[in-house]
Amino acid sequence: MVLSTCATEEEAAKLSRMLVEARVAACVTMVPGARSVYRWQGAIESAPECLLIIKSSRQLFEALRKALEEAHAYDVPEVLAVPVVEGAANYINWLEAQLGV
Repeated sequence: MVLSTCATEEEAAKLSRMLVEARVAACVTMVPGARSVYRWQGAIESAPECLLIIKSSRQLFEALRKALEEAHAYDVPEVLAVPVVEGAANYINWLEAQLGV
C-alpha cells in the first residue's frame, strides 16, 4: 500500500486513474478533506489535501513511484510505501490479478 497526497480532488482523480490504467495500482481510494501541517522552505505551512491510498505490490513500487513523481504537481510528492501484513485471500487474489503479479 502506498500513501500520497494531492492539493485538489481533480488532481487526485487524474493521478488515480493514470495509476490504475498503467496497472501499477489495482485500486486507489481518494480521501478528500485531509489537512497537512508541514515545514516547507523554512516556514510552517498548513494546506487542505486529498489523501490517496494506493493498493499495489512491492514488485511494482518503483514503477508506481516513477509514474507518480513524473505526473504529480508537487515538487516533492509524498510517496510512502506501507507494508500489508495480512489481507483477505479473495481481496489479495483480486489485487494480484489486477496487477498481473
